[in-house]
Amino acid sequence: MKRFSALALPLLFALLAGACGDKTGAWGDPNSIIAAVDPELWAEVEETVYAALEPTVLTVAEEKAFTVAHAVPGAEGWGNFRKFRQMLLVGPASDPYIADALEAVDDAGEPTPPQILQVRDVWARNQMVTILVTPEEDPAAGVRARLPELAALYDEQYRTWARQKMYVSGQDTALADTLMTQHGFSLLLPEVYYWDVRDSVFIFRNDNPDPGELIRQVAVSWVSPVPSVDDFQADEMLAWREGIAEEHYSEPQIVDLSDRRAGPATFGSLQAYEIQAAWTNAPEAGWPAGGPFILRAVVCPEQDRMYLIDSWLYAPGKEKYEYMIQLQTILNTFRCGDMA
Repeated sequence: MKRFSALALPLLFALLAGACGDKTGAWGDPNSIIAAVDPELWAEVEETVYAALEPTVLTVAEEKAFTVAHAVPGAEGWGNFRKFRQMLLVGPASDPYIADALEAVDDAGEPTPPQILQVRDVWARNQMVTILVTPEEDPAAGVRARLPELAALYDEQYRTWARQKMYVSGQDTALADTLMTQHGFSLLLPEVYYWDVRDSVFIFRNDNPDPGELIRQVAVSWVSPVPSVDDFQADEMLAWREGIAEEHYSEPQIVDLSDRRAGPATFGSLQAYEIQAAWTNAPEAGWPAGGPFILRAVVCPEQDRMYLIDSWLYAPGKEKYEYMIQLQTILNTFRCGDMA
């Protein structure tokens, strides 16, 4: 697969070249990283950087969490490249583009290479500039030493962005309180979700802006008493999901387990089992649809209940990592019994 190159964007920059004077708003997606690195150093670390900063995540298939594009500092178009939303500057403090960014860092002091620093809005508004200051001697070794930390930093900041974006409409604390008071469990959902109860199955759904473009849905039910491990395993979880989908989802869903992740999990004091895989609609529906789902069985001993929580996504033609983070965040807000 050909790597995306920042040098392949002359048309974009031609359209944006008119912006000057005061800082313009940064452009680019929060998971698109422009790596500004001297070509000689880039030749040494390129593949290592791609491997560390472009991890794949499972949605319906392997999907890159981030994309990295290389830009040559000071080369033609640099004035525009440096206005991207996510800038990664790599090099010694003596390099002009590194020194320029370091001037914007409050109380930076003398960098201790290899060191990672971050500063906002250096060349554009709503911009995050990450600086990896390398040692003068063997800068490639300095880059490799800090790549795991750098990858974790990008992932956590992207997750924070996805969660904040999800809750921009506000957190529906009133709904969470109602669910806990009246039904013994709660989820902290964004205000834009609407909900319904159908035969003891709680459905929470967000199909804005158009259900033909994007659907995020969560279903909650439970069985009581808590079944034994021998009587309720992954097959029983999936059978429960199949029945719920057939009765309560807009279309029945067929589970595709060809790519799946499954295993025990804990969050807070709760014990759970989680299955992540893909769903498709039935062939007789006459039109193709599908997406990822996350299914959890969660034991709440004090209530003698096993909750079954199914979340699924429909986002045709879209990158799905952002929405999977949001669904996981909602699932992780689940509370039951005295956990309120």
